[in-house]
Formats: sequence, C-alpha cells, structure tokens
Amino acid sequence: MSTPSRRSEIRRRRTRTEKISQLRKRYAAAKTDAERTKLTEKLKKVSLGLTVEHFAKPLQARKAR
Repeated sequence: MSTPSRRSEIRRRRTRTEKISQLRKRYAAAKTDAERTKLTEKLKKVSLGLTVEHFAKPLQARKAR
C-alpha cells in the first residue's frame, strides 16, 4: 500500500475542522437537550476521539468572557 498523499490528508483535516466549527455553532444555538444530543451524535461520526467536554470547552470559555 502506498502512503496517502499529503494534499488529500490536509484537505481531510481542514474539512473536519470546518465541520466541527459548524457543529459548535449549532450546539451553542441549540435550545433543547434533544438537539444537543443529536449534534453530539453527529460529532462522534465526524471525529471519533473528540469528547463532548473537549468539544464544548471553547464555548464555555467564550461565555466566561
């Protein structure tokens, strides 16, 4: 097997980062727990290693300001 090309790897990371930032915005705007649960399920599909605590940490930092 050949190694993945650097360009496609960078594109994959950028796309994942953009998707996570979109999910963060939607999570911050969510009104109900059901919406938040649905968004965390989508988050797990996008990034398996990211926990909900790490995902919500930047949002909590913004509220503290």
